[in-house]
Amino acid sequence: MGHKLKITGWVAIGVVAGALTTVSLQTVARGTLAPLPLEELQQLAAVFGMVKSDYVEPVDEKKMITDAISGMVSSLDPHSQYFDKKSFKEFKEGTSGKFVGVGIEITQEDGLVKVVSPIEGSPAFRAGLKTNDLITKIDDTAVKGLSLNEAVKRMRGEPNTKVLLTIYRKEENRTFPVTIVREEIKQQSVRGKVIEPGYAWIRISQFQERTVEDFTKKLEEVYKQDPKIKGLVLDLRNDPGGLLNAAVAVSAAFLPENVTVVSTNGQTPESKQILKATAQDYLSRSGADPLKSLPAGLKKVQLVVLVNEGSASASEIVAGALQDHKRATIMGSQTFGKGSVQTFRPLGPDTGLKITTSRYYTPSGKSIQAKGIVPDVMVDDTEEGSPYAALRTREADLEKHLGSGQGAEVKDPAREIARDAAIKRLEEESRKPVAERRPPEFGSDKDFQLAQAINQLKGKTVLVSKTLVERKEEKKDN
Repeated sequence: MGHKLKITGWVAIGVVAGALTTVSLQTVARGTLAPLPLEELQQLAAVFGMVKSDYVEPVDEKKMITDAISGMVSSLDPHSQYFDKKSFKEFKEGTSGKFVGVGIEITQEDGLVKVVSPIEGSPAFRAGLKTNDLITKIDDTAVKGLSLNEAVKRMRGEPNTKVLLTIYRKEENRTFPVTIVREEIKQQSVRGKVIEPGYAWIRISQFQERTVEDFTKKLEEVYKQDPKIKGLVLDLRNDPGGLLNAAVAVSAAFLPENVTVVSTNGQTPESKQILKATAQDYLSRSGADPLKSLPAGLKKVQLVVLVNEGSASASEIVAGALQDHKRATIMGSQTFGKGSVQTFRPLGPDTGLKITTSRYYTPSGKSIQAKGIVPDVMVDDTEEGSPYAALRTREADLEKHLGSGQGAEVKDPAREIARDAAIKRLEEESRKPVAERRPPEFGSDKDFQLAQAINQLKGKTVLVSKTLVERKEEKKDN
């Protein structure tokens, strides 16, 4: 089942941005270990022994140890994580773009699961599920009351197993059961189309193993449909990030060969890197360079990149590189500010650590951590403005967030005033029907920011925001 958790409320934009971090899939271990604090480790062992012997009821020793490891790692920053067997499997699915399920992209509507679209060629597609179908039951479990995550888990499972979905189709006013056999699904992280003659839109929703391949195919389709593309909008709104090499590859598609895309810096030698727009820096394995098939005109086509508070990590790398090299106009609102790289280090065949090993920097040397990318042109969500911008979570709002490493952090007292005003407005909006509260879909003819991006490419007037301002990095609570 498609685990594209579609954002359905203005306030929610950006909340999930930290969930998928920029990951460098290195599996090397440190050659030497620092001296161990023996006294503290003895104390830890003593506590373990006391809990095991004196607690009111028997404890699970393995769970105590894994919980201790998890607590130690999670205390570092919001993105370092210990993976047990279950979470390790979910992590691999998130970065590979593959999972076992029925193959639908979903959202939630009136407490039910709504089909945004079946993934082409998937079991759900073959079974005849349609956009706007409502799922009322999964096997014998009513969907009403389940969270979207819980519904996702129930629809996923092992290959060749069956799941019974009860579907309500509005336009036919009928309810019917559909039995679907689960199989491996390949997610599509790239969408695109020609908006009008000469202007196209490409959206990347996540940077996965398949993203570069999907990105090149979609661009080839667009150029085949209209070989005379004059302007392109690269849409990275609500893209929470993903794989570092995929971000470097997408940047390289638009940049001159061998220019710097991003640099990283940390404690270990392998964390100090300069990644350039060259195949050796973005190919994750040996093989043909997928970017070689792209139209030559792509290097010079007018480019606008759309970002918002939900654009994080890998998407910030792309926006930062294209901005620093003056290759694109960045439009929208200030990005999430997740400027750290996590490296996976295995602890066993199906457990490991995802640990923050470095900060990343744009080609000009700016740290994005807890700051984000500031657009060249600030554009509101709608023609009426961005009334809930102050409520959106960014990296600087996360507990124990890593500082930028570039100067002191400051508090913005005006933000609390803006938050109070936004909360009051949100309460008023919540009384309106759901259909009136839902933001327009990205890429639709009602997408205000996309319309402004096309105006920018055409040299027409852009309705610039009168309220959005750069948000400074905020001081974290001690």
